[in-house]
Amino acid sequence: MIAVIDYDAGNLTSVARAVSHLGFSCVVTRDREAIQRAERVIFPGVGAAGAAMASLRRLGLDRSLEAAFEAGTPILGICLGTQVILGHSEENDTPCMGIIPGEVRAFPGDLRTEKGQPLKIPHMGWNRVHLKKPHPLLADIQETDEFYFVHGYYPAPADPKWVVGETDYGILFVSAMGKKNLFATQFHPEKSGRPGLSILRRFCVWDGTWEGGTC
Repeated sequence: MIAVIDYDAGNLTSVARAVSHLGFSCVVTRDREAIQRAERVIFPGVGAAGAAMASLRRLGLDRSLEAAFEAGTPILGICLGTQVILGHSEENDTPCMGIIPGEVRAFPGDLRTEKGQPLKIPHMGWNRVHLKKPHPLLADIQETDEFYFVHGYYPAPADPKWVVGETDYGILFVSAMGKKNLFATQFHPEKSGRPGLSILRRFCVWDGTWEGGTC
């Protein structure tokens, strides 16, 4: 069973619908025991880091996620779920979970293309992910594939060994990262068509092993 964590951060229905479309069963839950029993955990989210962390702590789900990670349960972070697994977010000056050391940074206000054209914040729409190292969940991904992004902040892990993919939006930022049984994307695989569904499909059968990103 796949648990999709419900911590009042939205984006749950589309994730659950995508998993069901792929033929896998999942449950949207905030039950800590159900999360601990789950074979895999998806940690999605949209919204602000401060409210998200307050909700996670109030529900005790931060501890459930940490326990699942320590137990080796495969975990997929998506968007806000990717950000709050780092140590700190500039958004609301929020202490976060710290499963992967690092911080979440705001995009600079003067982002521009290579030709000098201004870029809007938040970064919203389709963009590519430049793969930095192989990962089991990205085995079917091509450099020309595009993924759907909606965010004004981006993850900045403390060590490049956790960086799996980067995206160019005025600056290069980390758009996919991994550590042991945890894989996380700043983009939304559930909204990214064929390549996004490929990532979800592979996650639904992934055993959590990965040679890269070790401590």
